Amino acid sequence: MDRRYAMVPGDGIGIDVTKEAVKVLEAASCAFGFGLTLEHFDYGAERYLETGETLPDGALAVWSGFDAIFMGAFGDPRVPDMKHAADILLGTRFKMDLYANVRPVRCLNERLCPLRNYAASDIDFVVFRENTEGAYAGMGGIFKKGTPDEIGIQEDVNTRKGVERIIRAAFAFAVASGRNKVTMSDKSNALRHAHDIWQRVFAEVAAEYPAIQSNHLYVDALTMQLIKDPRQFEVIVTCNMFGDIVTDLGAALQGGLGMAASGNLHPGKTSMFEPVHGSAPKYAGTDTANPFGAILTAGMMLEHTGLEEAARAIEAAVVACLEARECTADVSGSLGTRAATDAVVRRLLKAA
Repeated sequence: MDRRYAMVPGDGIGIDVTKEAVKVLEAASCAFGFGLTLEHFDYGAERYLETGETLPDGALAVWSGFDAIFMGAFGDPRVPDMKHAADILLGTRFKMDLYANVRPVRCLNERLCPLRNYAASDIDFVVFRENTEGAYAGMGGIFKKGTPDEIGIQEDVNTRKGVERIIRAAFAFAVASGRNKVTMSDKSNALRHAHDIWQRVFAEVAAEYPAIQSNHLYVDALTMQLIKDPRQFEVIVTCNMFGDIVTDLGAALQGGLGMAASGNLHPGKTSMFEPVHGSAPKYAGTDTANPFGAILTAGMMLEHTGLEEAARAIEAAVVACLEARECTADVSGSLGTRAATDAVVRRLLKAA
């Protein structure tokens, strides 16, 4: 029952909310009787500005020995090219081959639902975003930079292996979680070469799951349908860039980025978990950031590492706090970051 997690707070409010996630993890450890070791790593803008080091050699090998990695937000205006963020966050995703970015979109309180004539219970789907290929693979370049003849090229990389494994992950999750429908989204009508493989592989894998309803939507139609009727979606699988966009829209449906959690997964290997909001430097240290996304992410991490009961209790505590308006201003409460977390901890300990 012992668990060992690497904690990387990052920058800005990432530092603030990671501290709160630690409080909840420690409370869950006490309440549910599992051993907990949290090892903190100061990789972020401050370290980069002081030493020029982003992610040290050997860091990923060290992290591979942990049960999971919790990573906060990155971004600092003193690093305009975001080199440290790219090396640490994207470097971890790519070099550890964390190919499945999994983002649950579930609205936990009626007042957070932004859609007229829909209830919170109507918003409950999970997005599987391919995490190591696509337009984010970093293939391309700039020619004649800074001149009138400048050319920028970014390649959209889609491999059979990469596409198939994320689609299989989406179907496997649907079966395991009792969901009945998987929707694949691409732009194969325009990106004929890059996304034709998505069409073919999706059809092949879907045929292996006759009990699961499968359908396809172009990404522009998907974004429209998410707003028109979110009830039609249970599991969505898509490419790296579209997944990035669709999940931010999904976050708006669940109460904003401050409520959004995510995991970067490779089954059988050490995975990394991160709340999906940005670093919001101007709010750092002001006790105003919503900690619930980080807390729910900590719950995802516990669930992924076999502590399902503790994970369910964390989500239930967050739901109860939202109901009682024991939360931050962005979700219609009046508490600060620390007090909102303390409310979750109290309910978590009481429930246990």
